[in-house]
Amino acid sequence: MPRKATILSCSDEDRETLAAWSRSKTMEARLVERARIILGCVEGERVSRLARRLHLRPNTVIDWRRRFELQGPAGLLDKARPGKPVHYGKDFRKQVLEMLEQPPPEGQACWDGPSMAERLKTSVHAVWRVLRKEGVCLSRQRSWCVSTDPEFTAKAADIIGLYLNPPENALVISVDEKPSIQAIERTTGYVETDNGKIVRGFKSTYKRHGTLNLFAALEVATGAIHTATTEKKRRVEFLEFMEHVVADFPEGQDIHVVLDNYSSHKKNEAWLATHPNVFFHFTPTSASWLNQVEIWFGIMSRKALRGASFRNVSELRQSIEAFVAAYGPKAKPFVWRKREVKGAQLKNTIVNLRN
Repeated sequence: MPRKATILSCSDEDRETLAAWSRSKTMEARLVERARIILGCVEGERVSRLARRLHLRPNTVIDWRRRFELQGPAGLLDKARPGKPVHYGKDFRKQVLEMLEQPPPEGQACWDGPSMAERLKTSVHAVWRVLRKEGVCLSRQRSWCVSTDPEFTAKAADIIGLYLNPPENALVISVDEKPSIQAIERTTGYVETDNGKIVRGFKSTYKRHGTLNLFAALEVATGAIHTATTEKKRRVEFLEFMEHVVADFPEGQDIHVVLDNYSSHKKNEAWLATHPNVFFHFTPTSASWLNQVEIWFGIMSRKALRGASFRNVSELRQSIEAFVAAYGPKAKPFVWRKREVKGAQLKNTIVNLRN
């Protein structure tokens, strides 16, 4: 008489667990299969029929039935195995990270995977495994700017105070220039790449048709922008631009101007004496990012200049003026926020990674 694959005992909770496993589409296939074996045994299905239905050997059904009888659902999980001994351990990790702080091979500006593997006499895959695990990217780069201005705190607080809490009945504007904008002419269009993607294409050759300078003044409270294009960017052009900007506002209204430390912005005491309602505030050295008009320059560059083609300086000027005209009705003030610098950004150097 054929044997039945019976189970001595199976609680309702275990049965629900097995049923969930048997229907799962995300669990490992082997666990799903083992759950179906045990459910068939619980229902009294014969070993041979159950093995034939699941395309298994009868001994496999018997083995997993025995494991379940002894340990329950936990018995269906694989036992821990010692596996292959770790060939690259903590010492190898330390060697890889230490090497990043050593001078690269002669003829190279920085380390790469193959050169590190050659120096360590190991495989490049082992090196990349360590680097990936530690999040070290040898090719990606980031720049940083650290102001050495001894008055950084006071100057930064002064400017941010103007943004967040401007003087009553006063106007705050951010002023700067974008120098030497090139009128470049080159063929552009959409092209299909090897993988079928459609991307913007640029011809490798181009013609230069001169440059243009752009002065801009951003009203911090409203986001309104005032601009002027010039062929030069001397002190004369800067003061002429300031004259036009000041003339657009009510006479006698206090105007606080945020500027960087460019030479033409300094030593303008004579002009300021004739405009007692205008006050210049200079950003700390190497901290022009505190000037909000830089944000607007970035927007303008992306939308009006990047990927464009100009046959002459006049077309470049028209493009900038068209963007300013379209931007004006939709202008909004920028929300000034302090960017929090995480401790890991300052401390996660290679030295600390090795410790």
